[in-house]
Amino acid sequence: MNRKENIKQISEADKVWDIAVIGGGSSGLGVALDAVSRGLSVALFEKSDFAKGTSSRSTKLVHGGVRYLAQGDVFLVLEALRERGLLLKNAPHLAHNQSFVIPIYSFFDRLKYTIGLKMYDWMAGKLSLGKSTFISKTKTIERLPTIKQEGLKGGVIYHDGQFDDARLALNVAQTCDEKGAAVLNYFKVNQLIKDEGGKISGLSVKDQFSKKNYDIKAKMVVNATGVFADKILQLDNPDAKKMIRPSQGIHLVLDQSFLSGKDALMIPETSDGRVLFAVPWHDKLVVGTTDTMRKKPKLEPAALEKEIDFVLKTAQEYLTKKPQRSDVLSVYAGLRPLAAPTDESEKTKEISRSHKVLVSNSGLITLTGGKWTTFRKMGEDTVEYFTKLTGDRLQKSGSAEIKIHAFSTNKSSDYLGVYGSDKEAIKSLQDANSEWNQLLHPKYPFTQAEVIFACRNEMAMKVEDVLARRIRVLFLDAKASTNMAPKVAELMAEELGKDEAWIEKQLKDFNKLAMRYLIEI
Repeated sequence: MNRKENIKQISEADKVWDIAVIGGGSSGLGVALDAVSRGLSVALFEKSDFAKGTSSRSTKLVHGGVRYLAQGDVFLVLEALRERGLLLKNAPHLAHNQSFVIPIYSFFDRLKYTIGLKMYDWMAGKLSLGKSTFISKTKTIERLPTIKQEGLKGGVIYHDGQFDDARLALNVAQTCDEKGAAVLNYFKVNQLIKDEGGKISGLSVKDQFSKKNYDIKAKMVVNATGVFADKILQLDNPDAKKMIRPSQGIHLVLDQSFLSGKDALMIPETSDGRVLFAVPWHDKLVVGTTDTMRKKPKLEPAALEKEIDFVLKTAQEYLTKKPQRSDVLSVYAGLRPLAAPTDESEKTKEISRSHKVLVSNSGLITLTGGKWTTFRKMGEDTVEYFTKLTGDRLQKSGSAEIKIHAFSTNKSSDYLGVYGSDKEAIKSLQDANSEWNQLLHPKYPFTQAEVIFACRNEMAMKVEDVLARRIRVLFLDAKASTNMAPKVAELMAEELGKDEAWIEKQLKDFNKLAMRYLIEI
């Protein structure tokens, strides 16, 4: 995936793209993937890095949504369960089966969750990841050694999917790139170009590095910017009513010893009615999430003290090894793009996570809502509007069959498994230069070769791109990421042809960012 080559593609003055996508998170990448599966030409523009926003800040689950089943949103659950199965089939190097245990403390809960999860299994049909079952108190403690034992009656095991969100976004971008799309990060949309009749005919975009502007002609323009959708809608129509209400979710990252074992923990109903997950991820434990309404969307949202306290307090109620503030290795916050509630008292957990596709008077297509699990279906539903908008014939969608870049069924026991078939290219770099085989940090397995690979193949342009979304260490251990940053900056500068001033600025920017992932003790 070469940024310079893709810039050449969008520089062709007379080229008219079938679809121009604004946004390089799960929504925009889902649109691009489906469009290329139908043979359409696609240009995608992301104003920062791929998955910089919400799409790298999830609970790391590919799931049907047990909580949505409880809310009666059967259609959303059915759709998500099908997409979960497809994702595990098409990206097995990044998405896998994860077993969960719900601890049971009352007879009523045993009945409710056993029956509910049997229905969940049945709805998954052939794409089921495994049968749910009730297990005894002894077995529950064996599987969750640190679970609160007082009043414990047993547990219910069920299965869902787990994945690396930012790496999936990256691999989907690479898949689109390989199929001819011009996929670009750090490209900001300045304005929407309209014809004499007021219909959108393209975009004006700006390279954030060279500051050069490009005019893009396109038959269809898709606004897939998540929580920032209103900004693009207001570029189209300054009087456009706000459609998005951001809801913040935060996660705390702890050492895996706080749960131990391979199972994830799910608490279906916390003191305020939310769901709490504790999920093993990259040898750490991700604990969350919250649901806090925010007024304005931010590219780098910060966890609120009350959210941190809530997650810690709830985890302490269920775990015998009680996490303290000093145990938190990293805290991250993400914003869900929910449809703005008509009633201010409406709770975010009651607003449907179903996606919506809207068409403005100008012909701008906006994709809102949804979730990572259904990103492909969201893309398919959006691309279906191409014929309605242009009158051009549309081939049948083939995105359900596309194997994602680096597809590999070889289950790797080491951490390089997330690279799938790209693992061999990293090993080749390690062999080619003994220095590149050296660790970036004594506590973590990441090597210098991965930085070189990220620059050459994964369009990494900043130190943050590598440490946050290529090797994920900012999310795993924020303090360790700051220790790695100087070496990463030095390697990137050499690879990208940058000077000392660039290194200095990158380190200043990254250290400032990393502070937001640490909590004060």
